[in-house]
Amino acid sequence: MPLPIIDLAQPLPEVARDLEKACRDNGFFYLTGHGVPPTLLAELDRAARQFFELPEPEKMKIAMANGGKAWRGFFPVGDELTSGKPDRKEGLYFGTELPAGHPLPLHGPNQFPSLVPALKPAVLAYIEALTGVAQQVMRAVAVSLGLDQEYFASGYTVHPTVLFRIFHYPPSPVDADDWGVGEHTDYGLLTLLAQDANGGLQVRSPGGWIDAPPVPGTFVCNIGDMLDRMTGGYYRSTPHRVRNVSGNERLSFPFFFDPDFTAEVPPLPGAARRGDDGHPRWDGADLQAFTGTYGDYLVAKVAKVFPQLIQLP
Repeated sequence: MPLPIIDLAQPLPEVARDLEKACRDNGFFYLTGHGVPPTLLAELDRAARQFFELPEPEKMKIAMANGGKAWRGFFPVGDELTSGKPDRKEGLYFGTELPAGHPLPLHGPNQFPSLVPALKPAVLAYIEALTGVAQQVMRAVAVSLGLDQEYFASGYTVHPTVLFRIFHYPPSPVDADDWGVGEHTDYGLLTLLAQDANGGLQVRSPGGWIDAPPVPGTFVCNIGDMLDRMTGGYYRSTPHRVRNVSGNERLSFPFFFDPDFTAEVPPLPGAARRGDDGHPRWDGADLQAFTGTYGDYLVAKVAKVFPQLIQLP
């Protein structure tokens, strides 16, 4: 069964109804009616391709290690780990643009390449646009759970943790046993993914793995582990993976919208916590066992993905 398409331009109660069904069925859906101009994504894609065409020494000038504990910048193929295994992709890490010397990990200034000046304005404009879309989606999530539509926007996501990635997947042989990114679930509340025309994303549905091919004008949207935790498993984060066998260079643009870094994330009140659906998680983890702030949780997760960065000052 293909993933459903939800029109964000519908009245909020209709969006909430469609979203609840999608989150209960498989945790993934396509999002249309979001209002992000296609020209913005085209500018971002063009600048990103210019960057990934640069020689490796030029790309390494903005290596993540140079960004300190903000953990932003470039990483080469094989440097990012999923479940301890190197991914067949290279990429760029960005976030909300903040001054140098910010006291929190994963916060601070972004690194941008001097040889591709178009990338900075495109990235910052895209982060701003997608933050607005994510807040809209979270209003529908709130209504779908019987909460006031501003439940998240007036609390957990007043100051959201916003992380944005650009991934470049070199083509893999059709018979390869490596993955661009292996099976995983996302950490936070919500992911909005733009992908180019080459495909490669797969989602684990109740009936097995299904393809999530690009649909023009849409984002692929999925819920993450923190929303799973907050709903007590009523909405379940869903494993997904990527292998690029298109024969082309694949780009994807995942935008992660997460709770305030300093906020604790207890279960939601009332009808929003309806109980676990009984299916074991892909990694055996118990999301309810975690205590502390979202930042504590996120730093521990990212440290497993980039263990070489955890000791940076």
